[in-house]
Amino acid sequence: MDHFLYRDGVLHAEDVSLPAIAAAVGTPAYVYSAATLLRHYRLFDDALAWGPHLVCYAVKAASNVAILKLLGDAGAGMDVVSEGEYRRARAAGVPGERIVFSGIGKTEGEMRHVLENGVRQINLESEPEMRALSRIAATMGVEVPVTVRVNPDVDARTHEKIATGKAENKFGIPIARARDVYAEIAALPGLRAVGVDVHIGSQLTDLDPFRQAYRKVADLTRALRDDGHAIERLDLGGGLGIPYERSNLAPPVPAEYGEVIRQEVGDLGCEIEIEPGRLIAGNAGILLSRVIYLKHGEGRDFLIVDAAMNDLIRPAMYGAHHDIVPVAEPPAGVDLSPADVVGPVCESGDTFAKARPLPPLDGGDLIAFRGAGAYAAVMASEYNSRPLVPEVLVQGDEWSVIRRRPTWDEMLERESIPDWL
Repeated sequence: MDHFLYRDGVLHAEDVSLPAIAAAVGTPAYVYSAATLLRHYRLFDDALAWGPHLVCYAVKAASNVAILKLLGDAGAGMDVVSEGEYRRARAAGVPGERIVFSGIGKTEGEMRHVLENGVRQINLESEPEMRALSRIAATMGVEVPVTVRVNPDVDARTHEKIATGKAENKFGIPIARARDVYAEIAALPGLRAVGVDVHIGSQLTDLDPFRQAYRKVADLTRALRDDGHAIERLDLGGGLGIPYERSNLAPPVPAEYGEVIRQEVGDLGCEIEIEPGRLIAGNAGILLSRVIYLKHGEGRDFLIVDAAMNDLIRPAMYGAHHDIVPVAEPPAGVDLSPADVVGPVCESGDTFAKARPLPPLDGGDLIAFRGAGAYAAVMASEYNSRPLVPEVLVQGDEWSVIRRRPTWDEMLERESIPDWL
């Protein structure tokens, strides 16, 4: 469920009409619903109410500090994968004890920064990283809570570019080697193993891969406890999918996911951490765009819009589907005609949809790309020297620009010409 609905024939974000936002900030623009963000966070929180837990929002999904503050004030922790994301979470007022630091390529500078400023735990991804963290922690005279991300070699049955739990993926330590790694942690200064971490991928629409992975984590936890390690937490990652295509069956809901967790690891007495991002933010945002031209090609029509692949790269990168809807509600029973929805970037890959059945649209009409709250603004670029587009947060009948569109001068001022040119 989201809070983008038609009212009196016009698509609204909560109680604010999208044409009003377009008139004020221009297009393209990202528009987020606070009510949807909070609803989705609370669904996860409720799904784990059977035991101690912390829902750590995956900052990489949508990292605007206003979104982080909204969720942090509601009680969410944060899962970060870089110093930049850590700084964003702290700027949003999230305390270090609610921030989990993940990611496979943590630099020594990043590790030192989070240790100096507070962190709940660091999820280790490799033995070299483990030894580097031990050396830094020892020189700082601190003890760091850590988990080891294990790779369970489970097929998440998702797109190959967002699968992270198979043996050939770059993430984590093979689960068969985990006991040796935990033994080394116990012998190293500055580290204290507090849990086990696993994350098998993103946009999962089947609970069975989760069940397989968590069963392996449960077996490992018992073995580690037999070895003398005090395993108190299980970081079970995120990855639950969202319904990008409304006509398809909906993926499992957080309550069903929480029940799988309870069944597989609930008897271990561990605090549960999860790291959802896409399901919290994905359907909480749309990309608002305006049609520039309707172009009649050879055997096909092209709907040329002012949004482009640098604003929403998922279709170009993953072949991903996003529902595209007119902001003005079409009449019931209107005839649909296929059109390729494309942007103005000088790439054939700048295509959002091919032969998509759409109601009549023409230059000047507003459209919305649904499901653009996650992995849109955070993956945006200035390709073709197109400015990053504004982000707008709506709450009830109020709205605010939470990232403005830069001016041309601001874009140019970041660059300089050497004196010798």
